[in-house]
Amino acid sequence: MSGLSTHVLDAVTGSPASGLEVALQDASGTELASAVTDADGRIGAVTTDTLEPGIYHLVFDTGNWFADNDIDGFYPEVDICFEIADPESHHHVPLLLSPFAYSTYRGS
Repeated sequence: MSGLSTHVLDAVTGSPASGLEVALQDASGTELASAVTDADGRIGAVTTDTLEPGIYHLVFDTGNWFADNDIDGFYPEVDICFEIADPESHHHVPLLLSPFAYSTYRGS
């Protein structure tokens, strides 16, 4: 199964970060797609397009999400740069978010 998905969790409360806008960009910064996390903090398909091998960015609009949730945060956005080598593979890029730290990993 190919594709690109993400899941954002509020690491402070242990809750899904719902309503967070995420943009997919290519290496030049051109926006290819955007979506908003659902009630479970997930975007099951950031894009329906097949992503060719290359460098991509998922840009999480954390500043607006923090503001919407009355949280003073340090990071106005989180930009996760990653590389797709096999376009036939599924790529899952999760984000664990708190006001003053974040973490990511390649999920499954």
